[in-house]
Amino acid sequence: MGALPVIDAPNWYETIRMADGVTLIHEPWIKPFFRCNIWHVRGRDHDLLFDTGLGHFSLRRHVPLVTERKLTCVASHTHFDHIGCHHEFPDRCVHAAEAEILADPRNEWTVADHYATDAMFDGMPQDWDTARYRILPAPADRLLEQGDVIDLGDRAFEVIHTPGHSPGGIALYEKKTGTLLSGDIIYDGPLIDDVYHSAVDDYVETLLRMRELKVAVVHGGHFPSFGKVRYRQLIDEYLAQKRQAGCHLLQAR
Repeated sequence: MGALPVIDAPNWYETIRMADGVTLIHEPWIKPFFRCNIWHVRGRDHDLLFDTGLGHFSLRRHVPLVTERKLTCVASHTHFDHIGCHHEFPDRCVHAAEAEILADPRNEWTVADHYATDAMFDGMPQDWDTARYRILPAPADRLLEQGDVIDLGDRAFEVIHTPGHSPGGIALYEKKTGTLLSGDIIYDGPLIDDVYHSAVDDYVETLLRMRELKVAVVHGGHFPSFGKVRYRQLIDEYLAQKRQAGCHLLQAR
């Protein structure tokens, strides 16, 4: 197998317009399992940015969409692939349980020590050096809890605390449209519950609680978006696996 192509900053990001003022920003040269979906939502008064990717190349410098208007930058959780450019945005939010990590994102806390390697890439980012990769500190301006609201003026996203993949994981739910920005608690791919500070029992409790949520479209932290039928399928598949494995929370159900 030959050497990977070297990709410069202007060709690193791609933006894809979705429906309802939602835009996907992603890094197509990262393999899908490791590639974070960065979600931008247009609001009347200001915009929302949910996660910020790897952070090797500046989002602000190379994706004009994120500098057009004032925005609120929210971390779904603090794994390295989701918070790399948080330091570039002044209005930063994270769940209280992971505020310490966002302020001091050590590689062993963000799981970069295991996953941020050359093996992530289909195209090598210019000047990448695994040994030197670090995320810059980005102390939060606002700590989020279950039931808090991110208000964009004409749009309101409720914070759903989603412990399991990580203790301070959150999803954002817009009841009016049934839009769920789900982070890494649910997406259409292999769900991860065995990395640093993951907890299977918490994961099961979170998905049991979220199963009846009335969703129309789910924009996950990885892989393509999907609808309400697939949402229920993915949750039921995970719960069935854990029931078979003997999870005590599911034995009576």
